[in-house]
Amino acid sequence: MRSVVAILALGLATTAASAQVGPPTSQRTCGANRQLVMKEGAVVLDTSPTTYARFVRSGAECLVDQFPEPAWVPSSNNPQCFIGYRCKDGSDDF
Repeated sequence: MRSVVAILALGLATTAASAQVGPPTSQRTCGANRQLVMKEGAVVLDTSPTTYARFVRSGAECLVDQFPEPAWVPSSNNPQCFIGYRCKDGSDDF
């Protein structure tokens, strides 16, 4: 029983650590923001003090029923920096 609790605690700690985000996109250069997305493949970034979003390098990081949509964020040297993509839900409604 102790080992199960220890494994669960370790899993929660690992998940919490990976969910942390760095400084806002506006405090990094456009190139640094873009490089982070390209390196990680998918990353959650804060685009303002109260807004967080998941950005991906390609549609390969989206779910099957999602598609990549170009995404721009504010950066320290560009108010509309192309950072990669956001995964948007597809719709079967026509």
